Amino acid sequence: MFTLFHKAKSRSCSIVWLLEELGVPYETKAVTIRGMDGSGAIDPANPHPHGKVPALEHDGQRVFEIAAITAYLTDLYPEKALAPVPGDPLRGEYLSWLAYRPGVLEPAMMMRRLGVKHIYGAMGWAPAEEVEVFLNKTLSERAYLLGENFSAADIATGGAIDFLMKFKLIGETPMLKAYTESLAARPAYQKAMA
Repeated sequence: MFTLFHKAKSRSCSIVWLLEELGVPYETKAVTIRGMDGSGAIDPANPHPHGKVPALEHDGQRVFEIAAITAYLTDLYPEKALAPVPGDPLRGEYLSWLAYRPGVLEPAMMMRRLGVKHIYGAMGWAPAEEVEVFLNKTLSERAYLLGENFSAADIATGGAIDFLMKFKLIGETPMLKAYTESLAARPAYQKAMA
């Protein structure tokens, strides 16, 4: 049994969606997290070292952060075909997309929201405009992030694109809109977001 430490309308919704796609038994434990304004406190019941979500417990193991949890779960269930297995030619690109969300996409859009000017060489991510161009170009050439087949990369990174568009933090283009609508049409997505 998996235990997901979760807060509704947060990053942990991506892991609820992934668990639904995998079709494995899990339970969620609602935890409180600090607000965007810094209010609130770390929930002592939350095993994440910074009191964030998601965090997952499984057979005495603690896994935290979306990319790590996604890789952990898809490696446990290779037969579900939600991720390229080690040795597959798409494995490197898959891992890159898992890292792209927290390492490039979220920082770029947060800097935009805060009005922080991008400084080349000082920041490990690209400016928001460059990120948008890359995402639109990628999705103009394929149906999903890895090609023609849906994968857990679409849950991890595509879920963030969907969230960022809803909150007007990333520009809505016909390409991104069609992509996020295809994600939202998935039964596991609908169940996770209900």
